[in-house]
Parts: sequence; C-alpha cells; structure tokens
Amino acid sequence: MTAPRATKDAGAPGVERVQTGIRLEKRVLKVLKGIAEIHDMSLGDLIEGIALHVMEGRLPFGDDTLATVAKLKEIYGLDLSATDSHRLMAVNTAQVRRKGTHKR
Repeated sequence: MTAPRATKDAGAPGVERVQTGIRLEKRVLKVLKGIAEIHDMSLGDLIEGIALHVMEGRLPFGDDTLATVAKLKEIYGLDLSATDSHRLMAVNTAQVRRKGTHKR
C-alpha cells in the first residue's frame, strides 16, 4: 500500500492548526468568504495568508482581487473602511432590525 500523496508542495512547512471562534462583522465575513470561494481556498487559509502578508508589510491582494473585493463590498453593502476598524461597536441585532437600518 502506498502512502497518500500530499496536496501541498512537498517543501512547504508543516503547521499545527487550531480551531478558533472569532467574531467578525457580518458583511466583512461575506466578502472574505466570497474571495476564499473565488480562489478555491478555505476561509482559514485566506485569513492566514492575509495575516502573513500584512505581518511582512506586503499587500495580500493584487489588482484583480481588489477589483473583486470592490464588487463584493457593493453586493453586500459593506461601507466600512480601515479607518472604522478601531471604532466598531457591536449592537444588538434585534435593535438594528427594529430601527430599519439593517439591510439584508
């Protein structure tokens, strides 16, 4: 019986992944899932890639992906920017729906 073939590059480093429960803004998550789907990768792999690029001071996306991000942001009504990142406050979902400010 032969050993199963690795799906990643044989020279790639082995890593230990852990399950985590992170909370993300709903529209941000939708855009990230869309990008992951387009690139045929898991959401976790996408987030790892973004983090590793940023930690080296590199941009994680090229022009084509940034154009796709812009389209997905429009589709999902994502109007937040990096400037908003430290000012976001979680709200009660029921309150948002009652006020009519939540778009589906």
